[in-house]
Amino acid sequence: MRIADLTIPVLGIITASACNIAGPRAEPLFIDGRAVAVSSDSVLAMTAPGVGGVVIIDQRTGERSLIGADELNSPAHVQWNDARIYVSDVDGGRPQVVVFAASGELLERIDLGPTAAVPHQFAVLPDGQIVFETTDDRLVALRGDSLDTFALNDSSRKTGALVAARGGVLHAVPPHTITLYNGLGRIRWRIDWPWSDSTYVADLAIDSRGRPLLLASEEGSEGFVVFAFDAVNGEITMWMEGPSATFSTRTYGDIRPDSASNWLGESP
Repeated sequence: MRIADLTIPVLGIITASACNIAGPRAEPLFIDGRAVAVSSDSVLAMTAPGVGGVVIIDQRTGERSLIGADELNSPAHVQWNDARIYVSDVDGGRPQVVVFAASGELLERIDLGPTAAVPHQFAVLPDGQIVFETTDDRLVALRGDSLDTFALNDSSRKTGALVAARGGVLHAVPPHTITLYNGLGRIRWRIDWPWSDSTYVADLAIDSRGRPLLLASEEGSEGFVVFAFDAVNGEITMWMEGPSATFSTRTYGDIRPDSASNWLGESP
């Protein structure tokens, strides 16, 4: 199935004709193709091309700040875990995960080594292990100096994507499978790739409702689509097309195209 062949379902979908939607009840999902991380107390963390560091937005107060501008070279993927912010980076060609306190204090740099297949893709488990994909088609879990196999995955010529989800890891391997693993690397659910081989994954996200989300596009296309999955069985429950790779959601879970400037504005 090609993304272009999909028909947008009516249930739960609000069309793209809505105007500026950023506001106290809105929640960004993807900004310029990158997933937004939300903490348990509604604090957002996000990166964007051309914005140094990590933008932090406290949705309770509206306060906005920037952390890591002096410590990060090319930040991309962000995750909250245990009141810490984990950020992907590349230093001297080697992928890293850089850890900050919520205050912005630099706590640790974790080198993923030469075996990491995809820079900027990782997932942190609740116990602090970092899961990433290797060049020999494995997911591995890193804790300190220990590197253990987490799961095996299909070989693919395309870049995969990872995000922490429901105490485990959501892993997309185009054009093969999308899998949700528990924290021990056992499969909760797996679905076959439902789209054509020309579909690629821009990123994965988990919103504040715990919904797995996948941002995709077709090779040669300028538009993007967000797919929402049932967290229990992996069924696709809704999708929304947009002209850019920025999307947000509202109180009732509808997904809408958005503009990065609504959230980033001028650099803080």
